[in-house]
Amino acid sequence: MDTLRIAVIEDDPVIRTGLLEYFQHEEFCHDAWATPSMESFFEAIKSGKHADVVLTDIGLPGMSGTDGIRLIREQLPQADVIMLTVFKDENRIFKSLCAGATGYLLKDTPFPQIKEAIRVIRNGGSFMSPAIARKVVQYFNPQPQENENNLTVRERQIIQGLVDGLSYKLIADRLSISIDTIRYHIKKIYNKMHVNSRTELIRKSMR
Repeated sequence: MDTLRIAVIEDDPVIRTGLLEYFQHEEFCHDAWATPSMESFFEAIKSGKHADVVLTDIGLPGMSGTDGIRLIREQLPQADVIMLTVFKDENRIFKSLCAGATGYLLKDTPFPQIKEAIRVIRNGGSFMSPAIARKVVQYFNPQPQENENNLTVRERQIIQGLVDGLSYKLIADRLSISIDTIRYHIKKIYNKMHVNSRTELIRKSMR
């Protein structure tokens, strides 16, 4: 891998400093620099800084990382943009990829794996954290739906309560059962519906 100029856009000073120190001690990195926001990143570019790889968070002060991708691609068309974030919901993942990101990593990714991601991406590939790759695969290859047909009447009533926007307590009141019973059914519903959150469950149910 050729030596690279790497820019980090991260508002958390601990993460920003950690990444910067790591890259500065790696032979593949010719220059490493960091800014706390998209706005300061573009100011640095105007001042003459360059980057072959940009690692950016999504939740930044001011312009978000996702909104900044297209501007980065316009001003640095040869650069690869890698998202490095805590967000792993489908909306942010696909919005980032559609905007032009060539990688999507979670912030708990070890530094050596970030280095490997950069190597793969600079060689023409793409790279995602395993949890993100799994979400992408599940999106395009949804699980068979037979378990959804095995939902009990009570489970369907609870799902309807969630779709109606009710809290667990209000659903319990509606069905005259305890909140603990609601939680027990919710776990079974998640397994049957192949989801991990209330939002996913509601979205899938409304399909």
